[in-house]
Amino acid sequence: MGVEEILRHGYQSLVTAVEVAGAVVIFVGAAWAALRFVVEGLRRRSADVFTPIRLSLGRFLTLGLEFQLAADILRTALSPTFAQIGQLAAIATIRTALNYFLGREIRQEQQQVRAVERGG
Repeated sequence: MGVEEILRHGYQSLVTAVEVAGAVVIFVGAAWAALRFVVEGLRRRSADVFTPIRLSLGRFLTLGLEFQLAADILRTALSPTFAQIGQLAAIATIRTALNYFLGREIRQEQQQVRAVERGG
């Protein structure tokens, strides 16, 4: 096994590790939100209980998407072809848009939660 092959394998392992980290973050966030949804749903039956759960899940999704985008950038960084650059641009655009809208929704719901906590 040559040095170049070892480096390529290490690089591929790094990309895979970042992808797995993103998937783990999303999975943990979804599992946590589902558990909180069940527990809080059984404990209290009001709709305002679920807003903080959605906010928490949104944060996990945003972080997970950032990891996934980082993995895509790493994958393309070594020796990009025009096709890979185009795919990265499309993926980056979609994930950036998702992050933007998730972030906006999180901010709006945080404002709603603060307004409710202040009493109106």
